[in-house]
Amino acid sequence: MSSAITVAAAAPEHLAGIEALFEAAGTPCYCRYYHFEGTNNEWLARCSDGQGENRREFAEALAAGSDEARGVVALAKDVPDVVGWLKVAPAAVVAKAYERRLYRGLPCFAGDRAGVFLIGCAVVHPGHRRQGVATALVAGAVGLAPAWGARALEALPRRPKEPVSDEELWTGPVSAFTRNGFVEVNAFEPYPVLRRML
Repeated sequence: MSSAITVAAAAPEHLAGIEALFEAAGTPCYCRYYHFEGTNNEWLARCSDGQGENRREFAEALAAGSDEARGVVALAKDVPDVVGWLKVAPAAVVAKAYERRLYRGLPCFAGDRAGVFLIGCAVVHPGHRRQGVATALVAGAVGLAPAWGARALEALPRRPKEPVSDEELWTGPVSAFTRNGFVEVNAFEPYPVLRRML
């Protein structure tokens, strides 16, 4: 992990930097997918035609301190911008993730779910990729999440067998989690479930 990266809890003062990060990464979702109630086709249409709505909703959630915009940001000492974002929300707030066919009803999600948070997505600025930013973001989440009431963090990364683009690893690379003490609790390929107790 680069010593030039610091990680902080996302706050309203980071909004402009987060918006610039999403723009630079060409990511129109603004981490709203798990809160969108329409169909997948409606979501795709919204991202292509109405990304301003995603941006507005994210800004409102961040300003309100809502769990829907809970997360951490990576700040680089050599540039004034936000270079990374990691969504870190209570599992109940991102229930849509757990309702997907791959994860619905898995035994690893049984039992008391109070205090379980999900790392929902990761965005790293194209100019700062492959420099340890994702690993730093996960480390920051491990350090900051207990103050939000988290007793465990879960992640749903993709572990492809063949090379993929960085954008296809939008839930974060597996290595960023294993380097921070996450262990597999479900090994279904290529979408394992990882967890770190806090």
